[in-house]
Amino acid sequence: MAFENPTDADVANLLQSARVFAVVGASPKPDRPVYGVMERLIAKGYTVVPINPGQAGGKILGQTVYASLAEMPAPADIVDVFRASDAALSVVEDAIEQKDRLGLKAVWMQLGVINEEAARRAQEAGLTVVMDRCPKIELGRLGVNRG
Repeated sequence: MAFENPTDADVANLLQSARVFAVVGASPKPDRPVYGVMERLIAKGYTVVPINPGQAGGKILGQTVYASLAEMPAPADIVDVFRASDAALSVVEDAIEQKDRLGLKAVWMQLGVINEEAARRAQEAGLTVVMDRCPKIELGRLGVNRG
C-alpha cells in the first residue's frame, strides 16, 4: 500500500499541538533551505533543536546543536528530516529508538525527502508521518497560528 500523507486537518492539528522540532541535518549556513525553515519555526514560537554531528556543541540561530537524537534533551514532538532520501531510514530508526524518551509524536520528511520504507517503519512504531512537505510552507498554507 502506497504512503499517503495525513489530511490537511491532521497536519494542522499536529503543527498546532507541537512545541519542539528536532531538525536533523541542521546547517549554520543562511543560504540553505534548512536554515530558513528553522528561522520560521522559531519565529512561530517553536523550540528548535538542531541535530548535526559536524556542528555539535556549536550554535545555530542561538540554539545548541547536538550530534544525534540520542544526545539531545527531551522533549521533542517532531523530528524534521533534512537529509537525503536514502538517509531518512537511519534517521527514522534513531527516532523510533528515542521515541519514548523524547515523547515523539511525528516524523516529518522535508520536500524531496521520500522514503516509503522509513515512512512505513515510523507508522508501525506509532508515529505520524508527513513526507515530501515543508512545515514552513504548511504553516502558511494551512493558516496555523500558534499563541
